[in-house]
Amino acid sequence: MDDAYKYFENLASELPEIPPDSIVSRTLYDDDQHKAILFGFAAGQELSEHTASQTALLYFVQGQAKLTLGEDERKAVAGTWVRMAPRLSHSVQAETQLVMLLILLKQ
Repeated sequence: MDDAYKYFENLASELPEIPPDSIVSRTLYDDDQHKAILFGFAAGQELSEHTASQTALLYFVQGQAKLTLGEDERKAVAGTWVRMAPRLSHSVQAETQLVMLLILLKQ
């Protein structure tokens, strides 16, 4: 296998079916500098408020969500991209079935 790149033609197809009342995840990539995790949320599921010790990037592939970023509430839809500084409190609440890519930048 060539380590020069990773290629996913359709990120959403990398997850199994998302059961009702569930959140599923799959690590797509992990090395010394980055970790990429794909999440699938059933409608109504939530990652409650938490922080990450590293810079984190969120990319929303499908669906709609309510985000809390520090004190701000934002809406996320397919195509939304977010960069979060280390230790920023945040939460994600899926309003519809949701597919989200999380990339952690290891420092």
